[in-house]
Amino acid sequence: MAFWSSTSVFTSKVPRKILFMFTLSISVTYLFYSLMSCYNSLQFPLQDNYVYQARLVTEETTFVAFREKLYSATSQGYFGEELVERTATEQTAAGYAVSTLDQPDNVASEQRATQWVRTQLAPTEMIAGAQNAVFEREHQESSTTDDELNRRGNSTPDYGEKKLPQAIIIGVKKGGTRALLEALRVHPDVRAVGVEPHFFDRNYEKGLDWYRDLMPSTLEGQITMEKTPSYFVTHDAPKRIHSMARDTKLIIVVRNPVTRAISDYTQTLSKRPEIPTFEVLAFKNRTLGLIDASWSALRIGIYALHLESWMQYFPLSQIHFVSGERLIIDPAGEMAKVQDFLGLKRIVTDKHFYFNKTKGFPCLKKPEDSSTPRCLGKSKGRTHPKIDPDVIRRLHKFYKPFNMMFYQMTGQNFQWEQEEKQ
Repeated sequence: MAFWSSTSVFTSKVPRKILFMFTLSISVTYLFYSLMSCYNSLQFPLQDNYVYQARLVTEETTFVAFREKLYSATSQGYFGEELVERTATEQTAAGYAVSTLDQPDNVASEQRATQWVRTQLAPTEMIAGAQNAVFEREHQESSTTDDELNRRGNSTPDYGEKKLPQAIIIGVKKGGTRALLEALRVHPDVRAVGVEPHFFDRNYEKGLDWYRDLMPSTLEGQITMEKTPSYFVTHDAPKRIHSMARDTKLIIVVRNPVTRAISDYTQTLSKRPEIPTFEVLAFKNRTLGLIDASWSALRIGIYALHLESWMQYFPLSQIHFVSGERLIIDPAGEMAKVQDFLGLKRIVTDKHFYFNKTKGFPCLKKPEDSSTPRCLGKSKGRTHPKIDPDVIRRLHKFYKPFNMMFYQMTGQNFQWEQEEKQ
């Protein structure tokens, strides 16, 4: 009773406003410390370096975030050829891994907790050094010297007029671009430079006059063409080609990105037998299923990301997509579509092709020529190394959402998922 009486006396002497403010301050203080105590248990997205969960890649916001993080891997923005010259250590610092581990649905809470986390996983120094050497060697061997460009560009008969190309094969590497170009050169209304000029990615500062001089002379009614597959993954190429001629027609040869990556690796392996295995280069951490999306062999196959840049400058009506798989199975059928796209008569037909069982793809021949069919060089049709089926499965899973997005953007279904089931 004494306590309650003393309390009533205290409250009667203290103004109600002061008592209210005192009570409010205690409540706010309690709330603040409560929030601070549980702060560490809250999971927030980390903005510097994270592991990207492939299961959520279909979300538009995730797609944008992944694109921006991958683009930031190079000071040039997109995945330009300059990135090839960077060391694997730099790529690790700027690149990001993608997890393709199977995760049961009953651990949804754990998925949310680990959806965005830092990754400090990096290849060993041995792998980094090997990647750097491989990338530099690829850049050197794919470069074309000025003398070679000038020699081949000026080797055509001296008639007609040299013009800037009206159509360009812009990609993709190891997709079948050389086979397509050689088939097009059979057409009498197509004149194309044989080497890759690399004007819009490496030689742009030399100017359009230099570029035009590389082209073969053409007569009225003929089309001037060139091919440089690296344009497709070069940040500034769409804008530069659009500045040259906004009505330029673009051709992109695409194939299953998993097969394309293995073919890309096989080409490098033939030149550098000492490089690490495909499995080592493809994963930042294979145990955790972290795919190294910064590796160029895998990065090129994210077609949807690259195409987005081109569609900012060119409508789909000016872009033709060639299936690399169908170009092998039905070359005449694919060539018919390409000739229609270029506004040419269908002169290149099935009479111009002969399937070479040894190489595993068609060879060219002239209908009136009884000589041996002309096939592409030894650098084409190499036997791929045996890759762990589990690695192939994980890569298919990684590419699937990007493939679906690519199908939607192009309005074509290339049915690469069917290959996964086979």
